[in-house]
Amino acid sequence: MTQKHRLVESSDDDDEVCDNESRRVNGDLTINMTPEDGDPDEDGSALPQNEPVFSLRRRKRGQSHYESLDYDVCENVLWTEENRKIEQRTTVRKDFARWIISMQIGIGTALVACGINIVIDQMSFLKYSFLKSQVDHNVLNGDLSIPYLYWVLTNIVPVVVGATLVAYVEPVAAGSGIPQVKCYLNGVKIPRIVRIKTLAVKAVGVVTSVVGGLAGGKEGPMIHSGAVIAAGLSQGKSTTFRRDLRIFEYFRDDHEKRDFVVGGAAAGVAAAFGAPIGGILFSLEEAASFWNQSLIWRTFFASIISSFTLNIVLSAYHGLSSFRYRGLFNLGEFEPLPFEYYELPIFMLMGVFGGMSGAFWNCINNRINIFRARFIKARWAKVMEAAFVAAISATCACAMAYTINDCRPLGNDPTTTPVQLFCEDNEYNAAAALWFQTPEATVKALFHDPPGSHKILTLAVFVLIYYPLSCITYGLSVSLGIFIPTLLVGAAWGRLTASFVVLVFPEASIFVHPGKYALIGAAAQLGGVVRMTLSLSVIILETTGNIGFVLPIILTVMAAKWSGDYFNEGVYDNQIKASKVPMLPWHVDPTLQQNIAEDIMNQPVVCVRRKEKVNYIIDILKNTAHNGFPVIEDDENGNRENGKLIGLILRSQLVVILMRSMYIETNRFWRDLVTIRNFRKEYPRYPTIEDLKISEDKTLRNYTVDMSIFMNPSPYSVNLKTSVPRIFQLFRALGLRHLVVVTRENRIRGIITRKDFLPEL
Repeated sequence: MTQKHRLVESSDDDDEVCDNESRRVNGDLTINMTPEDGDPDEDGSALPQNEPVFSLRRRKRGQSHYESLDYDVCENVLWTEENRKIEQRTTVRKDFARWIISMQIGIGTALVACGINIVIDQMSFLKYSFLKSQVDHNVLNGDLSIPYLYWVLTNIVPVVVGATLVAYVEPVAAGSGIPQVKCYLNGVKIPRIVRIKTLAVKAVGVVTSVVGGLAGGKEGPMIHSGAVIAAGLSQGKSTTFRRDLRIFEYFRDDHEKRDFVVGGAAAGVAAAFGAPIGGILFSLEEAASFWNQSLIWRTFFASIISSFTLNIVLSAYHGLSSFRYRGLFNLGEFEPLPFEYYELPIFMLMGVFGGMSGAFWNCINNRINIFRARFIKARWAKVMEAAFVAAISATCACAMAYTINDCRPLGNDPTTTPVQLFCEDNEYNAAAALWFQTPEATVKALFHDPPGSHKILTLAVFVLIYYPLSCITYGLSVSLGIFIPTLLVGAAWGRLTASFVVLVFPEASIFVHPGKYALIGAAAQLGGVVRMTLSLSVIILETTGNIGFVLPIILTVMAAKWSGDYFNEGVYDNQIKASKVPMLPWHVDPTLQQNIAEDIMNQPVVCVRRKEKVNYIIDILKNTAHNGFPVIEDDENGNRENGKLIGLILRSQLVVILMRSMYIETNRFWRDLVTIRNFRKEYPRYPTIEDLKISEDKTLRNYTVDMSIFMNPSPYSVNLKTSVPRIFQLFRALGLRHLVVVTRENRIRGIITRKDFLPEL
């Protein structure tokens, strides 16, 4: 096409495009109808009668800036032409590619998990061996300040490295990433959530956080890591490295990508806990909104491959002849856990206590995070806060180890670095053993240590220290999860409960095993914090291998969830709500139960005609933040707002049309060449209207675009009187982004998006 026919001029650096996912819009649409004919535009041209003039106004304070995914497939003319050319063997090849990608997701997630686990094991062993030697050397001199200073230093240095990466390189890598993955799978576009840079920062950040002694674990971030791996492998290209392998091009849309991310999240759970079935149930219960049978099978396949690959690699790394490492969180082999039926009320009471303590934990953590959002905004301040908490962790550990003289004979040591401190020869300090290892190893010790391994005072003080410590840690600008510290607190007070029961009823020592009560306490505490029921129960059962203990676990988790829900929501839901993310809940808001479509719809609607002037398209793209525009015909008196609905076109499509100069006047140059691949090539970082160098030639601006080739000719629409609960179910079941409200004559009256179901946004 000759240059004189191009409205959009060639850019000197066409590859440098802004990420439409991360662009925040500071305004929404205000429309004023021009009262007079022929009012001049800014460039001197006249506007037709009743053309809208667009202006921007500031968003309301607290309004969400997040956009939705385009999960609904755009079945336009180009999509239809491509499908007509597809042969049966191509369809089979495409289905086979889905299974190949699912296998790659499982293998990739497992290898990342193995790498993280091995590095943490090696670095933690070096750290605690060094601290043990310092304690053993200085305790004879009566000067324990030197080991304390070394402990603070070995905590602060790695934590500062990880916090700096998160604060300065990729802030979205903070925390476990589970709330962000939940939102993505719910249909919300979270900026930079599935980038390779996010994965790199997440992996390094998890290692530094765990080695730095923070109250966190590596299991939660594995779910986020699996999602990133799935998103990258399924696209066959990397926008970060600007490499396009030109494979899997037919998977380059939100619909296909989201389905693979479901498999990645489940593979992350399988790698973290060795629980393939738990991974599927986690994605179903906590994450995904839209399911089908083939997706379930591919997700299960990815989970199995992930768990099996991790088992092979870690078993070989540890030199084992059999496969014993089903997941990163390896609890070891549990003996059969028999229980008496009169213990069930005790387990349920422990569940209620776990739900109440979890609700209190969520409340305090939410207030702390609100405080952080208001007063700790600078990046350097976030790094300093993380370093301060790391120093507090070391201080608490030293204070407990130095002051509690809980001596136990050497033998079945709960740690590879037992510390003697003030104990006699051939003894170790059980209080120090709780801190001289990673949190995962401490949880395992609390589950498997024989009765009498800890004093009641030791367990009580540990719970009183670790409970608030985990609360202030979760929310720091570091990469770490909440699963392990929550399990650790629950296991400690569960074991403490067993000790109290035996103390009050000595004859109960026959059936009250501390490891059993530690498992119940861990399930209760975790259920009270995250509020998962089915998936959590299955994850614990798969991790422990005790299928006969299913009834106590389920009763405990259900009691924890019900008692916790009475006070507040789970920790992930609290984070999502605080971030103003328009995530659709399972049920419509009670305040909207009696409403109908015209009560919540947005109007007037910005529409485009089937054959639209380029000048108008540029105006609406520059002056509105909308991502979908209804296509109309038969508009009354030239007023687009009353036209009949014939389709829907997306902002990203309009930008690509302008970028490639696809006009009616130049049809002979491009019509035979254009395919749907021209749009897939720009996915996922579509250029914005600001990225285009638009010519000021008025002749070119009067060119026309024929929407009928590119628009979705069958958008979903509802009547003005349709109930809001019914509309809500359409959004939940179909993953809609836009829903047009029309009259009986099919004339447009409004449009509904997911934000309209969330009154607080």
